[in-house]
Amino acid sequence: MRRVRASSPDPARLAIAAVVVGLVVLAGAGWASTRLGEYSVMTTGHVVDGRTASGDVQASGHHGGGQGAAAPASGATTRTVDVTSLVADPSRAPDVRVELVARSGQVRIPGGRVVEGYTVNGTSPGPTIRARQGDVVEVTLVNESVADGATLHWHGIDVPNAADGVAGITQDAVPVGGRFVYRFVAEDAGTFWYHSHQVSHEQVERGLLGAVVVSEREAPTEVGTVDEIALLHVYAGQHTLNGSAKDARVSAEPGTRARIRVVNTDQGTAAVWASQPFRVVAVDGQEVTGASDVIGHKVLVPAGGRVDVTLVVPDTGAARLRLGGARSLVVGPEGASAPDAPQPSSTLDLLTYGTASPLEFDPSRPDRSFDYVIDRRIGVVDGRPGRFWTVNGHLFPDVPMFHVAEGDVVRFRVVNGSGEVHPMHLHGHHVVVLARDGVAASGSPWVVDSLDIWPGETYELAFVADNPGIWSDHCHTLEHALDGLIAHVMYEGITTPFTIGGATANHPE
Repeated sequence: MRRVRASSPDPARLAIAAVVVGLVVLAGAGWASTRLGEYSVMTTGHVVDGRTASGDVQASGHHGGGQGAAAPASGATTRTVDVTSLVADPSRAPDVRVELVARSGQVRIPGGRVVEGYTVNGTSPGPTIRARQGDVVEVTLVNESVADGATLHWHGIDVPNAADGVAGITQDAVPVGGRFVYRFVAEDAGTFWYHSHQVSHEQVERGLLGAVVVSEREAPTEVGTVDEIALLHVYAGQHTLNGSAKDARVSAEPGTRARIRVVNTDQGTAAVWASQPFRVVAVDGQEVTGASDVIGHKVLVPAGGRVDVTLVVPDTGAARLRLGGARSLVVGPEGASAPDAPQPSSTLDLLTYGTASPLEFDPSRPDRSFDYVIDRRIGVVDGRPGRFWTVNGHLFPDVPMFHVAEGDVVRFRVVNGSGEVHPMHLHGHHVVVLARDGVAASGSPWVVDSLDIWPGETYELAFVADNPGIWSDHCHTLEHALDGLIAHVMYEGITTPFTIGGATANHPE
């Protein structure tokens, strides 16, 4: 039987058809979402007011193009405040003064290969900044050779808005040959980090970063303890610990209690576990109440997040802390062996870990309530067609501008309707986790600035609006932020003179 062969489709016609279909889809998905050239966050997106009455959300949301500062409540008046005036007390002399020089060039990875990237004072990670709770910290950034400009954002430190380091919102990017002075009071003890917030998806990934440790104001000197940084970063596929592609060792005698400050500066979640019981004593610089031994579990650290863990050196041998799966830190006597341990299949749930204690505010009757629903669809962002992230169904720049007033109790319901995990980071504030997927928190108050929202999850979060400014609320998988997964919390009466794009060359993401 003779077979009839179908004629092959014309590749040129298929290509034309694909383009036509793509244009139709893009048009339907919101070509108007494109924003090119220079713009201000004051005139992008749409206002979401979120005011509540007796805990119920009132009607909210109107387009805010050209609105300027957030409007006050009905009948109220407010003064206009420029972000540049939101500074630490200028009359106080600094207790800690540091100069950080940013350079473009080669980053040498001990135990690995040299990569092209960025250094701070000649190394990556840059020098660890150490301060004591209550200190005034003054850091001068000098841009020696970073062609796109640079800034410093103080990740997890609730700095005044002028020191937040977000190009185009709180400052202009520092050009080659320029300098910028950051001043803030280290109010909270804990583990934090700094990084550029100019072209951050490139500059952070390629090394423009470092750690910050703030010790307690009256921290006692404890005998038989060690305190170490464990900063995780991936340079061009090389998993490093404190800038080295080799494992690390800390010399300590049996019985020594070691505090390891794990800082995840990378773009994905890092798993941490140990060869013996350990405790999670702080999360994102906030102490855990009633920390207990963790056995047979790993703890997950979001991109941008930090956990402080403690463990005790055993009477024989040494302890091994596995970090991100690729690196480990051994704590014990010189030459002592440390058993390895496979990655546990179960994860420590910080929603129930530790001992419950009362909050300093009542989140049950908020002044503002907002939804932050994350999803994805086809569209155009900054002239680039593609499949981009949405916030409450809107593509950037038509994303929500969440308006608050100083003193408000604010609640957020964050929903991840997308298929990927998103480490969400709110600048200038810490939030407390109230519930996940309808299950109320029952452990130590879980207070964070960086929180992984996994696919399908819904979180209820709350905070007090006690730090006036214009604050980014974005995904810390920085390519996601570049592709539109970013919104802003704006306080009533706050304005910014800075703009993004165009002649300013400010590109925060």
